[in-house]
Amino acid sequence: MSEPFTLTERNQIIRLIQREVVPAIGCTEPVAVALCVARATELLECKPEHIDVMLSGNILKNAMGVGIPGTGMIGLPIAIALGALVGKSEYQLEVLRDCTPEAVELGKAFIAGKRICIGLKEGICDKLYVEVLCQAERHEARAIIAGGHTRFVYLEHDGEVLMDKREPCQEETEEEDVKLSFQRVYDFAMTAPLEEIDFILESARLNKQAAEFSFKGDYGHGLGHILQGSLEKELMGSSIFSKILAYTSGACDARMGGAMIPVMSNSGSGNQGISCTNPVLIYAEETGKSREELIRALMLSHLTVIYIKQSLGRLSALCGCVVASTGSSCGITYLMGGTYQQITFAVKNMIANLTGMICDGAKPSCALKVTTGVSTAVLSAVMAMENRCVTSLEGIIDEDIDTSIRNLTEIGAQGMNETDRLVLQIMTSKR
Repeated sequence: MSEPFTLTERNQIIRLIQREVVPAIGCTEPVAVALCVARATELLECKPEHIDVMLSGNILKNAMGVGIPGTGMIGLPIAIALGALVGKSEYQLEVLRDCTPEAVELGKAFIAGKRICIGLKEGICDKLYVEVLCQAERHEARAIIAGGHTRFVYLEHDGEVLMDKREPCQEETEEEDVKLSFQRVYDFAMTAPLEEIDFILESARLNKQAAEFSFKGDYGHGLGHILQGSLEKELMGSSIFSKILAYTSGACDARMGGAMIPVMSNSGSGNQGISCTNPVLIYAEETGKSREELIRALMLSHLTVIYIKQSLGRLSALCGCVVASTGSSCGITYLMGGTYQQITFAVKNMIANLTGMICDGAKPSCALKVTTGVSTAVLSAVMAMENRCVTSLEGIIDEDIDTSIRNLTEIGAQGMNETDRLVLQIMTSKR
């Protein structure tokens, strides 16, 4: 165990988790665009007649093919229109909470009037960047989000700068940066007073609720439904493993399919929040673990994801399910009775297996990748409990767990940049 946490350190980590683990309705990239539009509209103090939106490639990629909650529609135009018509910036990632069928019809008319222009912002290094210019009569308002899905860095009204926090290539650092290591992540999850971290149970409630909501409807590719069907039971039986897969993919189905239901996100991604929550929750429920064990497992899972994302960045060419499933593998290994060393084995097994899975945007088929990640999480945990671990003689794995994690994030944040550009080119060139 590392040095004990001071009260200040403990509070810093709790604030970090509370900033990163928040409710979101819909895919966070188009929702971030809607949020930026809503704020610019509020500054304009009237409904805009024209909206120009400039986006980073990663935002554009993740917003092209995903369902927008409550609309039955896909993509950015309806998210932008609704951000202007009914969005409230105070709702943050639930900005479209007040969407109604009447608002959707007004949004369709706004789109039909060719009032929206969407483009790729050139010459920026931020992978998460949204710039919105709203105009009405002789007035205009501009808002920019960068570095975090809710992080406004620039606000302007009729030429008057109201806020300017733009910094080149700056990830979200609104509060003091908490320096973590994997040992510190583990120690915090194991030793923090229960009453200070039991708020993490809300992630279990919301994300399980999203899965159960999806089972009652037809969202995305219906993978959660399929994994509860007769063919699946014939192949895999009715097991803890099959239930983990169904509840994780089901929640993803609902979210990517545009269900008007909140999920608990992690580091700006609902799918990451789902993937580091539901596998841990289902395993704990099915094996009769205590409330404390569930809380500590969820905290270990969520904080592991936050730690890895600190060096990977908000958006990258690496699929978020790799990071989120690594978190859930840690939580499951802990619930299996694993030691700290065995939990590090699970992380190394995950990195050796899934590194390189590309992100080709947010869309219904994300449920397939999420299911692959969670399957690997369970496999990695089982291997770890047998003291089986990919060694430092193999691939990108290092003897040191933090170095292994850095190897993963350097590949995702730097090594796959050309992959990212090619994926966006392919996506935007399709007819």
